[in-house]
Amino acid sequence: ETLEKARLELNENPDTLHQDIQEVRDMVITRPDIGFLRTDDAFILRFLRARKFQHFEAFRLLAQYFEYRQQNLDMFKSFKATDPGIKQALKDGFPGGLANLDHYGRKILVLFAANWDQSRYTLVDILRAILLSLEAMIEDPELQVNGFVLIIDWSNFTFKQASKLTPSMLRLAIEGLQDSFPARFGGIHFVNQPWYIHALYTVIRPFLKEKTRKRIFLHGNNLNSLHQLIHPEILPSEFGGMLPPYDMGTWARTLLDHEYDDDSECNADSYNTPAKDIEKDLSPKSMKRSQSVVDPGVLKRMDKNEEENMQPLLSLD
Repeated sequence: ETLEKARLELNENPDTLHQDIQEVRDMVITRPDIGFLRTDDAFILRFLRARKFQHFEAFRLLAQYFEYRQQNLDMFKSFKATDPGIKQALKDGFPGGLANLDHYGRKILVLFAANWDQSRYTLVDILRAILLSLEAMIEDPELQVNGFVLIIDWSNFTFKQASKLTPSMLRLAIEGLQDSFPARFGGIHFVNQPWYIHALYTVIRPFLKEKTRKRIFLHGNNLNSLHQLIHPEILPSEFGGMLPPYDMGTWARTLLDHEYDDDSECNADSYNTPAKDIEKDLSPKSMKRSQSVVDPGVLKRMDKNEEENMQPLLSLD
């Protein structure tokens, strides 16, 4: 069934698969400024599936995947589930993953925004935890074909928490998830969002692709509209579903296994670099570009000196 879906929806042809992969691999030489750390068949295939076997677009995504990591080295220095910041984010459900797939075979990821403990980990850690989780999940060929759905519950997410979001952080997340990762997102659902989340969405909307904008649904308190798209039979009670409340540690236990309960290295001081310093360090660096026909990214890079990088979108003053 999945193979048939790949053929019909993604233009995947088993007879030409090796040739398709090789055509993308042959484009690597056009970007000598990027270190392509993996070019094996299985790895390239996930990029082809993410771009419906359009060779040029698949290579553009592959290039942006490695360029993003090359430009944000600090994010990937300790890119593992046992990293203190990532571990705490995972244990608080950033992200969570429901046991059941939706009726399209898509993996349902959930985020409970109010769970963010600002004293223990940063927004960068949350982004790293999400990217690490996607890396693990995308190994599944069925998820490469069927994709993901994301539900973000903004209940009890405070104005103070929202004020910590900066343009640079939001753009870093958009670039990492929308423009630099080979995952198909079939829907992004906001539920119980307060007015200031609407304001944040208005700010980031211009940086979203048209396809992404069409897949974002702002449900507010109307869970009936959510249930029209994701059946309540597979949802936990927090989303008006028929299943028990979601256990935040479900996915974390999968990644951490026996190290889930080992908190010896995880304390409030274990990752005490100020968030604003982390963001500053992660600001995209100037790079020497190749003269390739492949554009190195789709988001406008901000100048390092632009003050807006460090200004909150919502002020408490």
